[in-house]
Amino acid sequence: MTLKIAMLGAEHYHANFWARAFVQSPDAAVSGVWDTDRNLAKSFADQYGLAVADNPDALIDQSDAVAICSATSEHPRLVEMAAARNRPILCEKPLGANRQDCLRIRDIVAKSGVAFMQSFPKRFDPINHEIAALLRESAIGRVVLCRVRHGHSHGLNEAFRSAWFVDPARSGGGALLDEGVHAADFLLWMFGEPASVSATVSTAMLGLPVDDTAVATFCYDSGMIAEVATSWCFAAADTSIEIYGTEGTILLSGVDIASRPTLEQNFLRIFMRGENEGRWSSSPTVPHFKTGVFHEHVAWAFVDALKNGRDMPVTLADGLRAFAMIEAAYRSATSGRAEDIDFREN
Repeated sequence: MTLKIAMLGAEHYHANFWARAFVQSPDAAVSGVWDTDRNLAKSFADQYGLAVADNPDALIDQSDAVAICSATSEHPRLVEMAAARNRPILCEKPLGANRQDCLRIRDIVAKSGVAFMQSFPKRFDPINHEIAALLRESAIGRVVLCRVRHGHSHGLNEAFRSAWFVDPARSGGGALLDEGVHAADFLLWMFGEPASVSATVSTAMLGLPVDDTAVATFCYDSGMIAEVATSWCFAAADTSIEIYGTEGTILLSGVDIASRPTLEQNFLRIFMRGENEGRWSSSPTVPHFKTGVFHEHVAWAFVDALKNGRDMPVTLADGLRAFAMIEAAYRSATSGRAEDIDFREN
């Protein structure tokens, strides 16, 4: 059976990757595209040879599942519409524009029992699974520090600076939420829940209503420190992830827009201490992000889970926890002090 997927919202650029993925999948088809802006929906649909829907309820009724790629503030309403019809949901990150919206989505999904998948594409990149395996094996000993730098230079383009991303009412936040939530999910996946965070955000570079650059330092009960540095103004970069342990170091490049053009091989490098000076090695794996086929894997994983009756590989709880980390970081930036991260409601 071919799964019919309704695309609700086309304002997020990742809708382009999802549309291509669904069109290419032998197990899925796009039943139609709807957006609050019909002209945008038509332009998007024409690009991929898809149908435009004027009524989102009717589109959901004739579909087997929905993929939400709207402005973040629209997520709760669209989730509610899909859940009312018991349609499985794939939702773009971040989960919501604010904590209230995130908890509303949680309650809607819990009450309906509908299947829900949060979009965190780093979960599907094999290079990250290699890092996870190294950490499970304690290959670099006890981890002391993890640094994640994740961002791009789109903020230097006028079109981006006038898009919905820079409207806090529609996006919920700037670079820290938009890009930093990827780093937060990576830290949760690799190391679990941090206890507290100290953060600084800046609007100085672009002068927008939301932050264009941010640094957040997360502290773990184990004593490990994790730093997230993110911006919409990274003209270029090299290493995206640095993990320092008592017995070695893991470095990863080529997994965000700023670092994608930097290397052509040896993206994952591992240093192991030895009796003498130690040694470096590298993985032959090319990250999905470097290949240019990255966000598509989210859509394919969603289809696979539905087709084969599997649990969703990334859950609403994952989205809630990542949002909680970023929300606490914003609180810290406002208060000027370290803030505890409250995962209890998640």
